[in-house]
Amino acid sequence: MSTHLTEIAFNSSQVNGMNVHILPTGKFKTTTIVTMIEQALSEETVTKTALLAMVMKRASARFKETKRLREHLDFLYGAIFDVDVTKKGERQILQIYMEVPNEKYLTQADSLLEEAIQFVGDMLVRPCVENGAFLEKYVKQEKETLRKRIESLIDDKMKYANQRVTEEMCKGEPFSLLVQGRLEDLPSITGEDLYQYFQELMASNPINMFVVGDVDAGRVRQAIETHIPLQRSTIKTLEISTPEKNIQEERTTVDRLDVSQAKLNIGCRTNITYKDEEYPALLLYNGILGGFPHSKLFVNVREKASLAYYAVSRLESHKGILMIMSGIEAKMFDQAVEIIKAQMETMRQGKISEEELSQTRATLTNQFRELLDSARMMIDFTYNGLLSGRKRQLDELLQAIETVSIDDIKQVADKVKIDMIYLLRDKKGDA
Repeated sequence: MSTHLTEIAFNSSQVNGMNVHILPTGKFKTTTIVTMIEQALSEETVTKTALLAMVMKRASARFKETKRLREHLDFLYGAIFDVDVTKKGERQILQIYMEVPNEKYLTQADSLLEEAIQFVGDMLVRPCVENGAFLEKYVKQEKETLRKRIESLIDDKMKYANQRVTEEMCKGEPFSLLVQGRLEDLPSITGEDLYQYFQELMASNPINMFVVGDVDAGRVRQAIETHIPLQRSTIKTLEISTPEKNIQEERTTVDRLDVSQAKLNIGCRTNITYKDEEYPALLLYNGILGGFPHSKLFVNVREKASLAYYAVSRLESHKGILMIMSGIEAKMFDQAVEIIKAQMETMRQGKISEEELSQTRATLTNQFRELLDSARMMIDFTYNGLLSGRKRQLDELLQAIETVSIDDIKQVADKVKIDMIYLLRDKKGDA
């Protein structure tokens, strides 16, 4: 498969104060439209942003009832539509996702793309509002849904452990916040507050809209101009800093709940982010350590020592954090920590076989090449570049992955420091 840059070459321009990125390609039978509204992660706005995503997808001025809104999506040949929030580093992103069949494959749908853009416009500029407030019935229902969602985090022990290690490790940093928000904020949010907040976001927060499909870029821009008439004069620059954190000593936290399998999560600071020169070497470091089934953690902690049910590592590349996650028996805690640290030490010493290196290179390269088969993944890749301030090109990144040496990985390994060791275990056993 060709990996040439032309495959992810978005045409970018400003339309009505939004950054619009269009990628005309005949590769897909659908057209994907993703709108990203950027907000700094903060205690003041985290819950409002999460709630807003849920209220926005319930109705619009044109479709005041959720049932009618859903029926209209069916009318648009089963369009896929969603609004949600995600966290990238110290940012919370509100995402509006829309996917419609390409009208070229339908006999009577000449204006389907325009209707899809109009529908997105309904969300952005024509919400369902009465007397300067979002409809109270939707706000009330979605507050309840969000409350249940936040409370149910504890039912998914893997996600719960991951959030707890993040909270403990990043105390005092915005990144510690759960992207769905905080329970204590919910009671005081009214439909009026939420609408006022929505207007502030639309007026001045950075908005990036991506359109991928077999489309005419000029026609897309024209439809956006017509159907999304946002009034935006001054766009905020969100000041997001990721300070380097020097770890003096690792810390340990233990939580006790009714769990049959203990969760051992180790949070590390890499002090390397997406924009940094060492990022390709960090990708290989993570891949060799715990990113794949052939990685050191999987082979040594799970297979050879039978200490863990699973043992993986993953990167948060906008924050510069590496998380090691494993499921163990609580009594094996010390042993598991010891063997995980031993794997990290072998990385520092550069004890990496040619097979580990070439296998990880090949797996990473395949992963990145797969981007080209997914409109959503191409959008994410491009957006990561915009957010980090370094627009990486796919072929350049693949080239960098090819040329990373064991020495480069050793240098990354020297930077990776354990910050927080977290154990979620049963209520019985010894402390």
